[in-house]
Amino acid sequence: MDNALLFDARARVLADLTARNHATPSAVDALEDAVSARKWWAEQWPEGAVYVAGLVAQDVQDALFDTVGRWPICLSCEEGPVHALHIQPDLGGPDPVWVCEETGEPVAALGELG
Repeated sequence: MDNALLFDARARVLADLTARNHATPSAVDALEDAVSARKWWAEQWPEGAVYVAGLVAQDVQDALFDTVGRWPICLSCEEGPVHALHIQPDLGGPDPVWVCEETGEPVAALGELG
């Protein structure tokens, strides 16, 4: 497993956490846990390395849902109920993007939420 892919995944998700003011100690702990788990996963399936970043983002999103609720929230839609963004494609790669769950429109590449 190329550790550079894990470092890239960590950096991209941390950038998005920071951009949306969610880089709390518990969120960073969730990120570290996700990176560790996906390292093992990628070692078992080396061809899946291109999916690691998106899967780490999904893992962090799931962990945060249990503690703080939806993350990241869609800021693009001005009307309607509060809703989240989700990583597409579902498997998380090879080029993961955050997509609005209401409109299905891409909002930002992973690591580029503003």
